[in-house]
Amino acid sequence: MLTTPKPSDTLATEYVRRAHARDLTIGIMGLGYVGLPLAEAFLKAGFRVLGFDIDQGKIDLLAAGRTYIQHIPDDRIKAMQATGRLEVTSDEARLSAADALLMCVPTPLNAHREPDMSYVSSTTEMIARHLRPGQLVILESTTYPGTSDEVVKVILEKTGLRAGVDFAIAYSPEREDPGNIDFSTSSIPKVVGANTQAERDMAVAIYEAITKVVPVSDMKTAEAVKLTENIFRLINIALVNELKTVFQGMDIDVWEVIDAAKTKPFGFMAFYPGPGLGGHCIPIDPFYLTWKARAHGETTRFIELAGDVVTRLPKQVIEHLAEAMSSKLQKSVAGSRILVVGLAYKKNVDDMRESPSLHLIHLLRERLATVDYHDPHIPRVPVTRDHPEFAGMESVPLTEAALRNYDCVLISTDHDAVDYTLLARHSKLVIDTRNATARIPEDLKARVVKA
Repeated sequence: MLTTPKPSDTLATEYVRRAHARDLTIGIMGLGYVGLPLAEAFLKAGFRVLGFDIDQGKIDLLAAGRTYIQHIPDDRIKAMQATGRLEVTSDEARLSAADALLMCVPTPLNAHREPDMSYVSSTTEMIARHLRPGQLVILESTTYPGTSDEVVKVILEKTGLRAGVDFAIAYSPEREDPGNIDFSTSSIPKVVGANTQAERDMAVAIYEAITKVVPVSDMKTAEAVKLTENIFRLINIALVNELKTVFQGMDIDVWEVIDAAKTKPFGFMAFYPGPGLGGHCIPIDPFYLTWKARAHGETTRFIELAGDVVTRLPKQVIEHLAEAMSSKLQKSVAGSRILVVGLAYKKNVDDMRESPSLHLIHLLRERLATVDYHDPHIPRVPVTRDHPEFAGMESVPLTEAALRNYDCVLISTDHDAVDYTLLARHSKLVIDTRNATARIPEDLKARVVKA
């Protein structure tokens, strides 16, 4: 007996066939640190790509074959353009031309550590204005379990189209690590969750063209996967920073301890202390689960404790700096000239998202210090959400003469391009939060205080 295919099956069958034939246009919404490498991966796989961003400046640069992300150089942008399969636009009407729409937008916290869904909501509403039958919509932004069902799906179904019948929806969390030369979009497995087999098949079909895919049962499970990854990192970073404080009181170098401990081939994973958390994931994502847990009458004491530990780190660094200046230089922070080395949130990138360096500069200025910065990857500070007052600051050159003009140098990011021997030799006092001075000559280490 013949059976009539369900609408969802009909939707998926043709879509999967076209994905295998590379006969789909993949829309990437948000061409930043996540979206741009994703667009590159789909182009390399043979798909047409529609890159969308509300920032016309980014669109103009890409159209001219130029980059705005340091670790993705111009030649890679030109190679993307040379495929003849890339269109970049800020015209939302073009969204209807895409067969898949992948949202790579910010998901920050507000001042009360509650999820700010404004970017997700506004982007979804934009999609809804141009949604057509047969499209696949995927959120890639990290968020709390239930976002895709409770926010994205609800907005899209207000059009009268039905998820799983007229269009498909899935969730696949981004796993980008900017500047990591060992892993790229195409070498990092992609978790994919959808609420029906048909929608999951559609999402898997496009992602398996660029990398290994790990399907999970539904969207909220996929959302929970990304939070679990980042919560794991938050808790271990908080732990190792607490160990640093304890060991400092015992005159034990925590970095030496970690280097020895990681020689154990099982049961230990190395995490390292620092001046605070940065990037768009670890300082933010765990608290999405904290917020969502409260709605279910649950508490996340372990996560909140870890959050409290890392939130205090910048203030602790400044306290160490003040104590060192007082004991070694007989100077107070007020009226001193201090150079912060490293503005990016991690080494060897130009990514300033949630960088603890910005908070450190703010705290030093509150104590009436004159503060400059040096960062070989960030020549000028752009406008940032939390510290717009720093916009326009320019990186000072790291020269012998310049270093002698500062009372103290604070290493916040351990960029490889910095000459730490030069820095230590010509500085009065160095506060090292990253163990960047580990390999400088022994006779210079008396000028260094680890914090």
